[in-house]
Amino acid sequence: MNEAFANRHRQSTMASRNLSSLLLVALLVFAFSVGSHAGSIAVYWGQNGNEGGLADTCNTGIYSYVMLAFLTTFGNGQTPVLNLAGHCDPPSGTCTGLSSDIRACQSQGIKVLLSLGGGSGRYSLSSSDDAASVATYLWDNYLGGSSSSRPLGDAVLDGIDFDIEQGGPDHYDELAKQLSDFGNQAGTKVYLSAAPQCPYPDQYVGNALQTGLFDYVWVQFYNNPSCDYSSGVSGLSSAWGTWTSSLPSSTVFLGLPASQDAAGSGYIPPDDLTSQVLPAIKTASNYGGIMLWSRYYDLNSGYGAAVRNSV
Repeated sequence: MNEAFANRHRQSTMASRNLSSLLLVALLVFAFSVGSHAGSIAVYWGQNGNEGGLADTCNTGIYSYVMLAFLTTFGNGQTPVLNLAGHCDPPSGTCTGLSSDIRACQSQGIKVLLSLGGGSGRYSLSSSDDAASVATYLWDNYLGGSSSSRPLGDAVLDGIDFDIEQGGPDHYDELAKQLSDFGNQAGTKVYLSAAPQCPYPDQYVGNALQTGLFDYVWVQFYNNPSCDYSSGVSGLSSAWGTWTSSLPSSTVFLGLPASQDAAGSGYIPPDDLTSQVLPAIKTASNYGGIMLWSRYYDLNSGYGAAVRNSV
């Protein structure tokens, strides 16, 4: 009787252990699947002196990518101009103080990129030689090269962002290739990102994106009612599907205004984003998260903090 009881006890114990093992495996598989679709938040910083410092922005713990906006003048033989609004004045050398902030961000694993272009400025590329000249300038003054006049000091940025919204589409593919080649020759990685408008293909960086060299693409799903949230979840997700399927080698982000004041259309209330939009777009294997325009608006609205655990 005691031996039979002992046998039943051993069998029961083994069954419990097997069940526990199965539950553990199931939990690990679930955790992995959730983690594989977990996204990050990217943000543009630099166009409002009231948005706080760069180091403070990174210290929030909200962002994984910060784009310094913008290099507003370049190409056509022009002297490049960095415009960081009220933060500092490049000609007088006061922006070199950002080097310590850039390194502080990078020490937290945050990638810091210089954004080219923006909605206003004077920029375009006139030829292959022009693209090569701009690439050399960027490499020497912001990336791994050397120059006596580095506007942001000796910190080495992680890459270059293409926010091209005017001036024509020509030669940006060559600029991307040259920047990538500079990194390869130096044994380092130059990250490339772009911020196209959501109507596909983008009229300015569409050709460049076809190079397959862009690591991150934060598609601007705002100021474009035909494909942003103005068209509803179905319209947005349809455009999203076109972008993600067309750029299989890039990680794609949903670009959003961080408040209603940040754009003319496309604002998505945080509850709508987390309950309706994200479930519809996260199924894409190259989903990366969201991009917010901009740190100033996000600071005032708290949008990024409200949604980051769902991204």
